[in-house]
Amino acid sequence: MKSMDKIDAREIRRKLGMNQQQFWSKLGVTQSGGSRYESGRNMPRPVQHLLRLVHVEQIDIAKIKRDDYEVVEYLKAKKSDLFKEFKKEAKALKKAG
Repeated sequence: MKSMDKIDAREIRRKLGMNQQQFWSKLGVTQSGGSRYESGRNMPRPVQHLLRLVHVEQIDIAKIKRDDYEVVEYLKAKKSDLFKEFKKEAKALKKAG
């Protein structure tokens, strides 16, 4: 998903087989608010980003801690070779398991 402006939330929700309550509650959005977004109301950029993280990237945002994010950013900036190695190993584990 290159362009956040072209997110079709309804299509993503349907592909996941979720009702509006299930889908939008994972983002902290009410069912009625989600319904409005699906009907064409402009979706705020933070909601777009959450939608991508939760429903496209399949990240459980309840498990994300600021410390973890800071470690990842540090590795990317200061230890990029180590970051790439860890990323490669994590992908291999995901495929194997």
